Amino acid sequence: MNITAPQFNDEAAARQHLEALRWPDGPFCPHCGSVNATRLPAVRGRKTKANPEGALRAGVVQCNDCRDQYSVTVGTVFERSKVPLHKWLLATHLLCSSKKGMSAHQLHRMLGVTYKTAWFMFHRIREAMRSDDTTPFGGEGQVVEVDETFIGKKAGMPVRRAYHHKMKVLALVDRATGRSRAMVIDNILKETIMPIVRVNVLRETTLMTDDGMPYRGIRGDFGGHNIVAHTKGEYSLGGGIHTNTVEGYFSIFKRGMKGIYQHCAEKHLHRYLAEFDFRYCNRSANGVEDQERAAMALKGIYGRRLTYRRIGALAA
Repeated sequence: MNITAPQFNDEAAARQHLEALRWPDGPFCPHCGSVNATRLPAVRGRKTKANPEGALRAGVVQCNDCRDQYSVTVGTVFERSKVPLHKWLLATHLLCSSKKGMSAHQLHRMLGVTYKTAWFMFHRIREAMRSDDTTPFGGEGQVVEVDETFIGKKAGMPVRRAYHHKMKVLALVDRATGRSRAMVIDNILKETIMPIVRVNVLRETTLMTDDGMPYRGIRGDFGGHNIVAHTKGEYSLGGGIHTNTVEGYFSIFKRGMKGIYQHCAEKHLHRYLAEFDFRYCNRSANGVEDQERAAMALKGIYGRRLTYRRIGALAA
């Protein structure tokens, strides 16, 4: 999509674009659900030292039933933001169309906002990208790849030769649908990993894993279990026996985390995983292009609020 499009440069056009996505059949009240509404003319809000003329309140709608006033951003991650709406839409488009992500420093230079604002904007957008779908992967005759990886460093942990000081991530990739689901885990023990796999993968599925300890002795739990012994230098045994798909997911994830974001606290890692999952599940290979991907993210802003106090101290 052209970043010079009206919705990325004009507040009114941005509001119209967002209303078309959220209200295709006209406004509905987020307070009582009524569709009986009246649009109010734009008026100036209360005057402040920062804005002596008063902020322009545009796009306000009044419910004719409960009499509450609302706009298209009420009840979304954009609610009460002082950042112009067209900058929100541009930030969403940029994050959705950047395969390995975009740094908050880059956004703050492009949009002319502070680094703190850019960082918080991206975390709000990641919250909109988060999927609530808990449908198990796989099925009869289907394959799900499972693997874990290590990234960064846990706060307060001394650096050691192995992986103990690193953050642990478990990922599942469904070959049939091309979808991924990644999550932060405390450790890579069997009693931690296998309950997660059993909840997220149907029993009729064939699992594809490496020869790590957590996956040993689980053949009877699923329709099948094929192992690629990485410790013996095996990476593909033919006949589709490999974990290259989930390794490819980790490749994109690590290039983004190391090359773009560079530093990430463990308390924020789950939102970065939501971002990479969203782009991976809605990539071009699955028939979703940049414009559709951005529209899907904008549809996910509703019913979610994320305040700066809730998200924690500023950290990349």
